[in-house]
Amino acid sequence: MIDQNGYRANVAIVIANASGQAMWFKRCGQGAWQFPQGGLREGETAEDGMYRELAEETGMLPKHVSILGQTKEWFYYDLPEQLVKKDGHCIGQKQIWFLLQLQADTSVINLNMTDEPEFESWGWIDAEQAAEDIIYFKQDVYRKALDELKPFWPKA
Repeated sequence: MIDQNGYRANVAIVIANASGQAMWFKRCGQGAWQFPQGGLREGETAEDGMYRELAEETGMLPKHVSILGQTKEWFYYDLPEQLVKKDGHCIGQKQIWFLLQLQADTSVINLNMTDEPEFESWGWIDAEQAAEDIIYFKQDVYRKALDELKPFWPKA
């Protein structure tokens, strides 16, 4: 779903463990790491889209996590010019962020749930470090969203 301003509606998912670390994922065939994210479908709520993306990208189901918090408003970022498709219809993403706590063993993670997986591996990272290590055009959104989610973060 792309709005009238050219932003694709999207959810971003931060999965925390009891120690307060965030789970992040390495994109297939790239050196890039990120939190799971994905576009919303027509008529889908942000929470429904989050659970769908969680299952598609990580293999985790609602029973494997609990929702600790979510951002109140959309966070926007623009795509670099070289990533905007020639039709210019989608210029960036607007995201609602969810903070989840892992309630299951990591053995439930399955990165091969689709014919074209997004991720090839995962690991734990300090959330603030993730905001520094993410690709440059997402850094500001990561910082702002993680700051808003900070009050919900599990205490180590």
